[in-house]
Amino acid sequence: MIGILIISHGNLGDSLIHCANHVMGERPQHLLHLDVTIDDDPDITMSKALELVEQLECGDGVLVLSDICGATPCNIASRLVNSGRVECLAGVNLPMLVRALTYRNEPLTVVVEKALSGGREGVMHIRPGADCAE
Repeated sequence: MIGILIISHGNLGDSLIHCANHVMGERPQHLLHLDVTIDDDPDITMSKALELVEQLECGDGVLVLSDICGATPCNIASRLVNSGRVECLAGVNLPMLVRALTYRNEPLTVVVEKALSGGREGVMHIRPGADCAE
């Protein structure tokens, strides 16, 4: 099973996990978050991130999801990347997380692609009279 770590500003990671629990009907295993605030020391945060990756690694890899490319959480996440073992995606949203959770028993490369497509396909312009169930 692929471990999933969300590294994000403030309590976004906790909120996304709470929402995923609601959507999935239970708290998914091997899903953690690391909140980053303006007061956090990046080196200490990096150490915490490494510990969480090790905790989540069950032999199948870890997917790290971050919020904004170029910001501190993503910069930390990018330092964790170890091709084939730890992969990172920026721009996390709930559809991306739910898709990653749904396919997490597949190989890491598949989970990365499914999460990317879930994130992209989950962003849409809703026009007046549109049915969101379509």
